[in-house]
Amino acid sequence: MHRRLSLALALYLPAIARATAPDPADLEFFEKKVRPILSEHCYGCHSADTKAAGDLRVDDFNGLLNGGNNGPAVVPGDPEKSLLIQRIIHKEDRLLMPKESAPLSEAQIADLRTWISRGAAWPFEKIPEDLGKVTAKYEKLRKTHWAWQPLVKPSAPIVGDPSWPKGEIDHFVLAKLEKEKLPPVKDADPVTLLRRLTFDLTGLPPAPETIEAFAKDPSPAAYEREVDRLLGSPAFGERWGRHWLDVARYGESTGPSRNIPYPHAWKYRDYVLDAVNRDIPFDRFIQEQIAGDLLPAGNNDERDRLLTATGFLALGVKDVNQRFKVRFQMDNVDEKIDTVTRSTLGLTVSCARCHDHKFDPVPITDYYSLAGIFTSTEDGAGVRNKMGGGGLDYYDSKNLIRLSTEMPPPPAEEVAALEAKVAETKKEWDEIRGTPRGLKPGKNGQPTQRPFRLRYERAQADLLALTDPAARGYAVHGVREAPKIADTQVRIRGEAERLGPEVPRGFLTAFEVPGAPSVNPSQSGRLELAKWITSPQNPLTPRVIVNRAWLHLFGQGLVRTVDNFGTTGDQPSHPELLDYLASRFIEEGWSTKKLVRELVLTRTYQLGSDAPEAHELKDPSNRFLWRHSPRRMATEEIRDAILASNGQLHPTAEDPAVKKLRMIEMRDNGQEAKGVQDQADRELARSIYLPQLRGVIPKALEAFDPVSQTLVTGQRDATTVPGQALFFLNSAFVRGQALSFATALKSDTRPQEEKVRDLHLRIFSRDASPSEIARAKDYLTSYASGWEPDSDETSAPQTVLASNTQDGGNVADAAQANPDDMPRTDLTAVDKKVTAPDAESAAWMTYIQALYASAEFRFVR
Repeated sequence: MHRRLSLALALYLPAIARATAPDPADLEFFEKKVRPILSEHCYGCHSADTKAAGDLRVDDFNGLLNGGNNGPAVVPGDPEKSLLIQRIIHKEDRLLMPKESAPLSEAQIADLRTWISRGAAWPFEKIPEDLGKVTAKYEKLRKTHWAWQPLVKPSAPIVGDPSWPKGEIDHFVLAKLEKEKLPPVKDADPVTLLRRLTFDLTGLPPAPETIEAFAKDPSPAAYEREVDRLLGSPAFGERWGRHWLDVARYGESTGPSRNIPYPHAWKYRDYVLDAVNRDIPFDRFIQEQIAGDLLPAGNNDERDRLLTATGFLALGVKDVNQRFKVRFQMDNVDEKIDTVTRSTLGLTVSCARCHDHKFDPVPITDYYSLAGIFTSTEDGAGVRNKMGGGGLDYYDSKNLIRLSTEMPPPPAEEVAALEAKVAETKKEWDEIRGTPRGLKPGKNGQPTQRPFRLRYERAQADLLALTDPAARGYAVHGVREAPKIADTQVRIRGEAERLGPEVPRGFLTAFEVPGAPSVNPSQSGRLELAKWITSPQNPLTPRVIVNRAWLHLFGQGLVRTVDNFGTTGDQPSHPELLDYLASRFIEEGWSTKKLVRELVLTRTYQLGSDAPEAHELKDPSNRFLWRHSPRRMATEEIRDAILASNGQLHPTAEDPAVKKLRMIEMRDNGQEAKGVQDQADRELARSIYLPQLRGVIPKALEAFDPVSQTLVTGQRDATTVPGQALFFLNSAFVRGQALSFATALKSDTRPQEEKVRDLHLRIFSRDASPSEIARAKDYLTSYASGWEPDSDETSAPQTVLASNTQDGGNVADAAQANPDDMPRTDLTAVDKKVTAPDAESAAWMTYIQALYASAEFRFVR
């Protein structure tokens, strides 16, 4: 049965401890006979104070049980299967242990055999008396905190103006507005609404012909048709798939001390985009990512799709430079727990790794109930831990998840040639590495040996690309069931080696999920966890998901702390509306597209963004939804909109297999990292298809708060600083696109006035006003007349400084008000590689840059 902690937990945990605690006589034997042997003869090479030869530690019980590179060192109850015994009696000197001292005596060997045969007793840590106890505070929180109460679908309230709402959602909004005496502003004009809708659903601007057609017929029926068209567009999956990838902390490399690529992560990304476009029910979407390998599949293609989905668990941040396997494992388990619980439940469960949660009713025993599920899961991410290795030392293609189709052998001749190249470059590298010549700085300041190492690593990468099953399309990053399925122990203070009592695998106890399945003892429990999370009786998951959808369409969630529904998070502004939406979401089959459709058809979504002073004074953050709050476009939207407005955006990405990441460590500011950034700058595909290496951000995305790829991110930061306007002056990407646009306009034979109108339509999604046309013509004429070949185009800053920022001021005013906030950017330090060839092109180029820098372009209203 499903484990439920109750008020009797104080009795339950000691019972576990008594059931699993070793016999005192066995512990005495260990301390007197066994520990001295291990300490004197083994700790010198196999302990926390060393590099742990063979990846084996004998100074902690998990180290012995998990073993090193050759498997478990101790099998409790079976000395003959224990590698520890096999090595201390081995007949070959090279395999005989210990190496640094004389062989063990017959008496010592006998003591080790006896210890193992009697169960390999190991002393437990002293268990804190309050471990896992249910406090009165926890009980009160479970009963009173809004997020953990059962989901109840409320009826739409009666409103004073029944003519205003377009549906039940609007009734909830208007009822609150009437209560607060905040009448809603007028509706948005058709063109503004179309631009808002198109960016919100696809992340792209509306096409000029779509704008013109909608302006002629802005009827509700025409709007509804446009909604359905956009929902059916592949761009919908690219935009809303990006939202989930933010939550899934998607990244294509391990991240911290040694940044090792996940070269096949794009397969998980494409799985997400496909699932969103197909509108896979969200409960099924979650189940596939947590337990896809445990779900039935009708054919090989479906089986491979489900295996790819488990990349959700595999593609997190990993410290591959961690020398101890057990710490590496438990850190990865923690990362999975944090990702799963924040992304679906909006709870900070990882706070209970070291102690009971300080604010939410999540005892440490709940954490390790979940941990047992993930220690019973094997990570098939294709990377391993090793202290002090090089790029390919951390990559293990055998560890990847193999797909259904058998992989044919690679061409033997090509393999042989590459193997010879690897051997040759390794010899060159070994000969120069660490020598005075090798360490001597070259002309570029780098050690002379550096190119030798790079040639060796590239030869290895080329061989890997030919033999790696994933590179050839036969494997993915994902997870599988571990060879050993078992519950795990509480780790005292969260330290991997300090073992407390074992707790059964199970789920959180902060709230009830009636009818949830219990963990299958023969499996990890991931499938049951996925079903528990997506149960219609789970009060958190549907609330969290619909709240995120509301955020993406209205600028802030009904609960503003979208990733934290615990007691330190926000209270919902419209609790009844939140429950109504969550209930509807379940009733409509967990369909994301139906949810989005219902929200964008509301009167609330179609409001204008006017801000009457009295309204702003009373509700400055628009919590009560009296208008539609403008939002700054995400950095990917800005880049994609620049490409789209210029007609340069490629509708689909190139084959990712052609542009696969090389398996070489991405060092900070290293040659490989710069190469990835340069490649990204040249790309014309949508931003979601750019390399997503952790810590290696494409330059075109740096200025506007790109997502952190280390944590679940339901809502991105959105800062507004002067440097963002200056980005449009200095960025090689922006300048290149502006020049491309300018070149096309120069060759265009239409009158200048028509070209200005077309420019505004493509960039702002509206016609230019007469005053804007006049100002543009004056600027273009005066700029061209003063232009000189090879100039630095220094008048461009004046154009940029004249463009509006979010609050209606300008960059110059911001700098004067607070000079310290100005970025240290030389306004004349433009990229000389992107320079206009003539006066007319230069004038158009700088004018286009100014339009891109304006708040009107960067904000969706």
